[in-house]
Amino acid sequence: MKKVLRSLSMALAIAVAGGAHSGALANTQTLKVVPQANLIVLDPVWTTAFVTRNHGFMIFDTLFGTDTEGNIKPQMVDTWSESDDHKRWTFTLRDSLKFHDGAPVTSKDVVASLKRWAARDTVGRLLAASIDSWETPDDKTFVINLSKPYGIMLDALGKPTNLVPFIMPARLAETSPNEQVKEMIGSGPYRFVADQYRPGERVLYEKFADYVPRSEPASGTAGGKQVFVDRVEWVILRDPQTQMNALVGGEVDIIEQPTFEQYPALRKAEGVKLVNTVPDGRQFYIRINHLHPPFDNQKVRQAALVALGQEEHMKTQVGDPEMYRFCKSLFPCDTPYSSDNTSFYTGKADPARAKELLAEAGYKGEPVVMLRATDLAMVAKLPLVSKQQLEAAGFKVDMQQSDWATVVTRRAKKEPLAQGGWSTFHTAGDSDPNPLARPALNAAGENGWFGWQDDPELEALKVKFVEATTLEERQKVAEQIQIRALETVSYIPLGQFINPAAVRTNVDGVLSAGGQVYWNIRKN
Repeated sequence: MKKVLRSLSMALAIAVAGGAHSGALANTQTLKVVPQANLIVLDPVWTTAFVTRNHGFMIFDTLFGTDTEGNIKPQMVDTWSESDDHKRWTFTLRDSLKFHDGAPVTSKDVVASLKRWAARDTVGRLLAASIDSWETPDDKTFVINLSKPYGIMLDALGKPTNLVPFIMPARLAETSPNEQVKEMIGSGPYRFVADQYRPGERVLYEKFADYVPRSEPASGTAGGKQVFVDRVEWVILRDPQTQMNALVGGEVDIIEQPTFEQYPALRKAEGVKLVNTVPDGRQFYIRINHLHPPFDNQKVRQAALVALGQEEHMKTQVGDPEMYRFCKSLFPCDTPYSSDNTSFYTGKADPARAKELLAEAGYKGEPVVMLRATDLAMVAKLPLVSKQQLEAAGFKVDMQQSDWATVVTRRAKKEPLAQGGWSTFHTAGDSDPNPLARPALNAAGENGWFGWQDDPELEALKVKFVEATTLEERQKVAEQIQIRALETVSYIPLGQFINPAAVRTNVDGVLSAGGQVYWNIRKN
């Protein structure tokens, strides 16, 4: 306990000392947050890490947002129209949009931002493939001319999860999509304080005084982004017990993702409440690297899919059966595109069948390099179960451990295993039911998401989904996408769960937004 208290004292001392640059700290109101992970990658278009997406929502704004009912609402956009043939979309920005460096937001900034986003995002790539031309007739108007209808235009521009089409200045958006943006300048409700950024210690955001929120009530990532605190400080505390002690002691206000073991104590803790910001839950999954042996062989991938069972993973990682559910659908259960038609996939471990598939594939014992993030409590136990189940099926597993920031960096490496490459990593996906919003369903080859699956058939099904004009038609195509993704093993689903934030009772207004956002919050 003394060691824990010393760690807490040191972390809080760093936070206070780092804030001394603001001369009137005593007169500012600071919301202190323990984020779900250490923030290393700042560019929210370059990575799908949750912590970077949440960082993006602090400083960047979006053209549209998604409310708590799943409806798409205008955000930076004032008015828009669609031609009768659905091939010409015209958008007008609202007044008073300004970047943190004082420059006005223009249509050219929007077009540059959308082009860069579309080069990396699955939904964006399909949009780009449908575009004939862009127009910017004036500083507030941009036009998208399509070669064919794109049925989910507003869903694409307003999607709340990775990769989010954030708007940044054109001078930054013109950075190659294969390189990270070096400067964090947005037009959102908070300003990133770059000279106070301390990876592994703290991240500081200050209220952007010139931000003009919409007049509608805040709802999800839509509505008025009203800011009621002066600063938001992310305090990086790696030890879960230290995090909890800081929350119970009132030294921090929010823990974004407590460990599952802490919930019984948190429910009883005085001055603490639980807030579920993702009501539909998230899904655990394993992403597989399709480039290198052994998983460049589809039958070997199928053997892994059959070898792994959801129940054992969920019992070990989550524990409380009220916080997880079995869900073999690739799309969250009880959402519009979920389906029990999952081909040969049952979600239950079958080591005997997996061994048969390995024999059919001619597996020769090539190692599976499994990345495990030891400091990301939300997924830290999953690899332990996966390793055991894969080895029971005959796989040779080399589990390599590091922090999550290292996993996020390493998973971008395409080199062979012997040169620092990887075979699998565990992560969690948001509850967005849109099949195109899932990075792990990207099958665009080496230009796609980490894992680099190359499957033109799966990509063609996504085009059919975009072209479908009714929900019923899209549901049929979504089921076809699911079956194809399971047969080719785009990724392996491990179950659905909730992971509520722990919040001090004097903090109100935390929104259900599919993730953590920090407008609309009052600290009393």
